Amino acid sequence: MFAYYFRLALRSFRRNKVLTALMVIAIALGIGASMTTLTVFHVLSGDPIPQKSDRLFAVQVDPRPMLGYQAGEEPEDQMTRFDAEALLREKHAQRQAVMTGGGVTVESDKASLRPFDTDARYTSTDFFPMFDTPFLYGRAWPTSDDEGRARVVVISRTLNQKLFDGADSIGKPLRMDGHVFTVVGVLDEWSPNPHFYDLETGRYGGSEDVYLPFATAMDLKLGRNGNMNCWGNSNGDEIGVNAPCTWLQYWVELPSPADAATYRAYLDNYSAQQKAAGRFQRPANVRLRNVMEWLDYKQVVPSDVRLQLWLAMGFLLVCLINTVGLLLAKFLRRSGEIGVRRALGASRGQIFLQSLVEAGTVGLAGGVLGLGLALVGLYAVRQQPVEYAKLATLDGQMLLLTFGLTLVASLLAGFLPALRAMQVAPAIQLKSQ
Repeated sequence: MFAYYFRLALRSFRRNKVLTALMVIAIALGIGASMTTLTVFHVLSGDPIPQKSDRLFAVQVDPRPMLGYQAGEEPEDQMTRFDAEALLREKHAQRQAVMTGGGVTVESDKASLRPFDTDARYTSTDFFPMFDTPFLYGRAWPTSDDEGRARVVVISRTLNQKLFDGADSIGKPLRMDGHVFTVVGVLDEWSPNPHFYDLETGRYGGSEDVYLPFATAMDLKLGRNGNMNCWGNSNGDEIGVNAPCTWLQYWVELPSPADAATYRAYLDNYSAQQKAAGRFQRPANVRLRNVMEWLDYKQVVPSDVRLQLWLAMGFLLVCLINTVGLLLAKFLRRSGEIGVRRALGASRGQIFLQSLVEAGTVGLAGGVLGLGLALVGLYAVRQQPVEYAKLATLDGQMLLLTFGLTLVASLLAGFLPALRAMQVAPAIQLKSQ
């Protein structure tokens, strides 16, 4: 039945080539524009760790003085070293990790490879199981290495390929900033986007190449990256334990989302203790946001991308309205043919179904052309000098969404014209003929 209707649709297209081409182009333009912006929005707003994003929480407390205090305002986004290390020692979560971005100079034994700079992350061992980092070789360092300031390191697959030609490098030495570390693990491909666990060093892009214990990095005074906010005299040591500066990220993993209330109560109690000790001055002001709440709070998706998405969807709607008008004109021009078919026994349902198949065929043709336009649009996006540009690719999920959106759009556009076509009265058309 559908094959028969499809042949009728193709015959109709050959009789009205210009009108058919206009409808295909209208749908293609709408699909191309909407899928380009929808793909970019999907990349920027996606869940970077869907299997546990509701159990991972960014911790915020407020250690600032009363100067400038306003009730209800947000606490600091980052943590002081004193608070981060105190929470880490007390271990009230299932897992907890302190971290900050850094930069190191790597020195290779290869004569052909000159010393080079790369991004590093100074953290604690729970970082790896907390964020489900996959290991190609080895493992994370034990907790004792955090406490003992061990000179151990986990490296990325990319760095392992560059330094050791991809071989198992566990136990091999790695010289960085004049210090020798021992490789205990090599990560497999891992690059969550957005870069949710530290939005201060970049929101999108690749992960770090080097991971080492936070205490070791502090002991060796390795260089750090990221923002810092100070409100008092640090005596020239902004990263010291007692420095009045926030510059660390602190994440916890809880057994279930329901445990967030208990942990938040613990943070309130911690803040009250610090106020009693004279460190905190403000009333307890804590926040505990899971991954998606954190991304929303930090407004990771640029406002111009949201605006472009709404504009593209509006443009698609305009294209569909134009397609409805063209389909109406086409079907009404064929009123005589439809009347004859009705007089020969075709039911209203058959006329309606034939018209929908014709509209769907136009939509699929427009979708294929629109997919090509979307690929061109995404190529243009990838050439833009913004950090998320390289991530704008049309994956399998978005490809299915493209064809689904095309089919739905074409059927919606064809519904009203098909409804009008099925109401053609055969007697009037036969009389006019």
